[in-house]
Amino acid sequence: MLSDNEGIRMIRIVPSILAADFARLGEEIAAVERGGAGMLHVDIMDGHFVPNLTLGPPVVESIRKVTKIILDVHLMITDPDRYAPLFVEAGADQVSVHYEAATHLDRTLRNIQTLGAKAGVVLNPATPVSVLQDVLDVADYVLVMSVNPGFGGQKFIPNALNKIRRLAKVRDERGLPFRIEIDGGVSRENVESIVRAGCDWLVAGSSIFHSDDSTSAVRELQQAADGALAIRV
Repeated sequence: MLSDNEGIRMIRIVPSILAADFARLGEEIAAVERGGAGMLHVDIMDGHFVPNLTLGPPVVESIRKVTKIILDVHLMITDPDRYAPLFVEAGADQVSVHYEAATHLDRTLRNIQTLGAKAGVVLNPATPVSVLQDVLDVADYVLVMSVNPGFGGQKFIPNALNKIRRLAKVRDERGLPFRIEIDGGVSRENVESIVRAGCDWLVAGSSIFHSDDSTSAVRELQQAADGALAIRV
């Protein structure tokens, strides 16, 4: 079992600000912090790797000024080597890059770590776990996309659970410390299945920020995740 603190496996609900109200972003972040969130997911899109544009380093720098929780920056961009250092400088605690976009993945991950941040690798829904065999001992975490990247509010792709199970099996067999993260369509209806499959960090956007009370939504998802931890299959 893995944990943020050695010894006990810890499940994190990670609110994704892509679904937040950007006109009230500081308030939105404060609300999920009150719910117990210790990590915040920040999606970066360039309009090339995915058909959408989001935000850049200045916004991450502004977010860093209003919160001390972990900033989990997910780069959905075609040139992660160029931009990862800028986001670390802006305040990212960890940066994930897509396998499909990183030409020299081992080097990219190690460069992020050299800058003082954790480095993650992301798999699109059609990309198999097997392609990561030679970097799982380098990556700090693996992010499994359970929707096709580029837009929020999509439906969960069930095959993501199989990918999590395969990653968890490899992790156990090789005694590796990487965490497993999931992003896309996470809700109260599937959180237990995701945790039981072996996932550690669950990114949730619409199910938190589009709810009536984002503080309570974080708490409810966390309670469901913690309850499922004891009956992983």
